[in-house]
Amino acid sequence: MSAASSASTGGPPAVPHLDVDPFAVAFFTDPFPTHDVLRDAGTVVYLDKWNVYGVARYAEVHAVLNDPATFCSSRGVGLSDFKKEKPWRPQSLILEADPPAHTRTRAVLSRVLSPTVMKQVRDRFAAAAEERVDVLLGKRSFDAIPDLAEAYPLSIFPDALGLKPEGREHLIPYASLVFNAFGPPNQLRQDAIERSAPHQAYIAAQCQRENLAPGGFGACIHARVDEGEITATEAPLLVRSLLSAGLDTTVNGIGAAVYCLARFPDQWQRLRDDPTLARNAFEEAVRFESPVQTFFRTTTREVELGGAVIGEGEKVLMFLGAANRDPRRWDEPDAYDITRRTSGHVGFGSGIHMCVGQLVARLEGEVILSALARRIARIEITGEPKRRFNNTLRGLDSLPITITPA
Repeated sequence: MSAASSASTGGPPAVPHLDVDPFAVAFFTDPFPTHDVLRDAGTVVYLDKWNVYGVARYAEVHAVLNDPATFCSSRGVGLSDFKKEKPWRPQSLILEADPPAHTRTRAVLSRVLSPTVMKQVRDRFAAAAEERVDVLLGKRSFDAIPDLAEAYPLSIFPDALGLKPEGREHLIPYASLVFNAFGPPNQLRQDAIERSAPHQAYIAAQCQRENLAPGGFGACIHARVDEGEITATEAPLLVRSLLSAGLDTTVNGIGAAVYCLARFPDQWQRLRDDPTLARNAFEEAVRFESPVQTFFRTTTREVELGGAVIGEGEKVLMFLGAANRDPRRWDEPDAYDITRRTSGHVGFGSGIHMCVGQLVARLEGEVILSALARRIARIEITGEPKRRFNNTLRGLDSLPITITPA
């Protein structure tokens, strides 16, 4: 891995050029040494492999996330520039939109998933967590990804959304597809899009008003059409945003938390001693593992960032995972500490585009970790963990564990 600076002609400092591929399987396997290289090379770097700028330090990532007028989302939050090529699916009205359009649609989802609504569903989510722990205690040994990280959100979120029971096996593959598609035209992206037809067809059908149960999150979104807040065309696209945002962050966040707590038994004991730390244990796992690793923005004008000048129409890749372990921002960033003050981490993004499913993810993460901490004495990893490779998401495919009842 080499870093070569372009020639300086006075004025702004040259931006270091790196031969890093952040979408290679070798990088996904262990991104942390490369994160060090990216952060240490400069405030802004240039990645020759994909002809994009990159920011890996916390200050610059936070700055990009919080300046949507300069670093826009409507031209795509992946490598594709929607000004130059057609999106592979209709654009997201949330993730791939800028104000003022984004402001209106985001307000609808914020009301549907408000803190008040989360309080109303909390007991239901907590009861489902207890039921899942009952099942796991019956097994003792199981794979924490399909049997816990996926099984718990799938047991509660699709019902809360109002989905029919049939076809839910498409939900996780669809979310995986969406996040692979943000990457470059590599094998992961091509394979995901080639296999996408049945998943896309299922999602498109489930997002229609007539297929959603009354009283669910999905029906609440469609009800906003009657109020004149959104159009009948926009409503299914907003339900679609909720489908991917409400599952992938939660599945990978819970998987990350269990993986952390199994690797750091002192932190597990701390959580057992004080289950009210469950929310923070989940939050710290999101910082520590960063289930969403990267997102792109596109510059709307020439801009100076961290002393470097970036021209208009350039793609900027934000390394959220690197920012979340930047020693310039965090004390002992490579330590998993459930008592850490995690506020400010960018695991769910920051600013107007913060993950729309974050309240759901936090609620589910808190209640499942709390249920586990109260009823399980030990978590032991009993087999080789396997990664699930994705252009944007960091998570496990398999985590064999054995639990000891409290």
